[in-house]
Amino acid sequence: MNRPMLSRLWKFLRNAAVAICGLAILVALLPSKARSQLGLDPCCAMMSVGLNSISGLLRSVVAKPLSSIQQNEQDSANYEQQVVFPMAAISQARGLAVQFQSQFVQMRQLFQLPISSATLRTPQLLEQSLLSGNPGAMPQITSNYSALYGTVMPPANAPQSVRNMVDMTDAEAQAAMKKAVEIDALADLELQAAEQMNEQLQSAAPGSAAILEAETSAWLVRANAYTQSAMAELVRVRSIELANSSGQLKFSASHASTLHTTGNQVLQPGVQ
Repeated sequence: MNRPMLSRLWKFLRNAAVAICGLAILVALLPSKARSQLGLDPCCAMMSVGLNSISGLLRSVVAKPLSSIQQNEQDSANYEQQVVFPMAAISQARGLAVQFQSQFVQMRQLFQLPISSATLRTPQLLEQSLLSGNPGAMPQITSNYSALYGTVMPPANAPQSVRNMVDMTDAEAQAAMKKAVEIDALADLELQAAEQMNEQLQSAAPGSAAILEAETSAWLVRANAYTQSAMAELVRVRSIELANSSGQLKFSASHASTLHTTGNQVLQPGVQ
């Protein structure tokens, strides 16, 4: 119902009420002895005519617009219930949310199945840190890694170039392991957020669907960012592998050149 029409109707009803009250006051003030030839009080006749006139105006001027407004409101309500927010579709969506909740629980159970496989003590310590999903356990990765794979060899045991390559390889291996722990922790948070959103959908009002959709989109953006971070770490690991291969070729070429030079010196005449 629009406000201008309501305002006009209210003014009309207010004026009609004022007119009726004024007519009643006028009748009360007229002398009671004034009679018509038929014995009827002329004031009562005037009041009856006025009331009939007002009643006719209410039926013709007020009732029709009110009926039209009521019909428009009913049509709007039917459109919202049947097209915009149909109850059947809402009930079906909530049923799917309940079904998805049980699937989320199964996914979490599968996600948390133990996959550790190490049998010896030293590898088990490192494996426990890697599969913990706890960022607080990352400092233990360095010590467990060194205990399993060793540290950089001393200068007397290898050239400096070889020691540098070993140090860089160990550093990137540990960085990839720590990044994997971070991604596992983020995956746990994402699963919890998904379950909470699904629980909200089971009892959410139709009008709040847009808010939940915005929340879901925000979490999707975060998940994509985490995925990109994991992909970047994989790229770094692959880069280290390629760099090590290139370094091995360079070392081989350098050793071959040294061996060639030494061989020529040995084969020169006069060399004892």
